[in-house]
Amino acid sequence: MVSAAGSEFCSLPEGNNVWGVTSLDNLLYVLRHKSSEQIEVYDTESYLLQRCFSVRGLHTKADITACEHNCCLYISGHTDKCVHRVALPDVNVTKWPVNDVCGCLSVTDTHSVLVACYKVRKIKEFRTRGSMIREIELPHDVVSPLHAIQLSSGEFIVCHGHTTDAVHRVCLVGSDGQVVKSYGGPRGAGNEQMNAPTYVAVDRDGFIFVVDRNNYRVLLLSPALTYVREVVSRDQLKWKPQRLYVDGDRHRLYVAENQQGKVSVGPGVVIGIYF
Repeated sequence: MVSAAGSEFCSLPEGNNVWGVTSLDNLLYVLRHKSSEQIEVYDTESYLLQRCFSVRGLHTKADITACEHNCCLYISGHTDKCVHRVALPDVNVTKWPVNDVCGCLSVTDTHSVLVACYKVRKIKEFRTRGSMIREIELPHDVVSPLHAIQLSSGEFIVCHGHTTDAVHRVCLVGSDGQVVKSYGGPRGAGNEQMNAPTYVAVDRDGFIFVVDRNNYRVLLLSPALTYVREVVSRDQLKWKPQRLYVDGDRHRLYVAENQQGKVSVGPGVVIGIYF
């Protein structure tokens, strides 16, 4: 794991708020809020725009992720409480109901889809066509779980906590839904604190990247959930970070940052950071 501070290597064009970024087959997919062409597709070498497309029936979005095995994108719909499956390259769209407000998404090693349902403190797991595998109920102190990733051990990394919540943490959660260990606590800006952790990514060595939104930074945690460093600092960001994607093969980190305030749809951008 490289210990030097991350350096920026690209910045995609500014546009509407970004609600997700992912990659598949050397293409980068960027999900925009309230755009007629919701998904922008960029080449990962030149970072030139290749095309745009929209998904009918998709209104307020929550996240986007990709599955190489099934050659598709998954998009969580906040308003319709559905996951939208976009088969590539033909953009053939189907969807299935989650029956709870959808948060962020991830794909497991067995190619299933995890949906964080933050209002009911659950993780729901689905097959690629939408049949449910299981749902995992989280403890009462895991308030507003926004994103979950399954590790090769079968355990989960879960981030939770909004501005008004009592605790803002990244947790290692067992397959039974119980917290094994955690990082964070009452919100703050210190090395052992966070303020609205909204998204996580795990690299091939088990290191954890965390979007610490209201502190304007991205943290790196060890596999044991201890603080390592800031991968992206406040002076590298123009706005609040919201989503991220880790390209482990190229040691690249893509961070979506949005201007947020009284106007819900403000500018957003994706920057690339070497790590």
